[in-house]
Amino acid sequence: MDTDLHQIIQSNQSLLEEHSQYFLYQILRGLKYIHSANVIHRDLKPSNLLLNASCDLKICDFGLARPAVENEFMTEYVVNRWKPLFAGNDHVHQMHLLIELLGTPTDDDLDFTRNEDARKYIRQLSRHPRQPLAKVFPRVNPLAIDLIDKMLTINPMKRITVEEALEHPYLERLHDTADEPVCLKPFSFDFEQQILSEEQIKDMIYQEALTLNPEI
Repeated sequence: MDTDLHQIIQSNQSLLEEHSQYFLYQILRGLKYIHSANVIHRDLKPSNLLLNASCDLKICDFGLARPAVENEFMTEYVVNRWKPLFAGNDHVHQMHLLIELLGTPTDDDLDFTRNEDARKYIRQLSRHPRQPLAKVFPRVNPLAIDLIDKMLTINPMKRITVEEALEHPYLERLHDTADEPVCLKPFSFDFEQQILSEEQIKDMIYQEALTLNPEI
């Protein structure tokens, strides 16, 4: 791959809506496969989205990935890494900015977290109504706004799923169920329990590279 999305965003290269649409579709297509393997990436960000000159996109860096079945909370290290839309000074400030845009969550919306201190903290914040994204981003395609609005939902039970997002009208011209594969069996993280030497790890990486690129 030639570059990553972070470098593209930081460059002077202009991006058409078609570029953003195609990138979003590929991200969702990749996440559909990843989630079907019972894996949560946990570090999805522009620098972990590789691109080539043909605008093909690949999701990389699964160093923080975990099984979806694990009953654990996101670490502060992970959740602090998102910042473009809510560029706060710290994670508390980011939470304020998020709530100012998305509105104060109801008690039902907070049921997904078992951290009572977090629930109490959010309840004592100033109350804000949800801001219409169409007013915040007036020049953005209304269909894109609708999809983003469904994604930016605090309650994960009310948030649009990857499958639903792929079927959204904004991605209609790209969506093809026959070309959006799923993993046939859950991914196993058992390899993390193995004690391997540096040479063994190198050999495993090489064998994996041969599988993907038999011509080398």
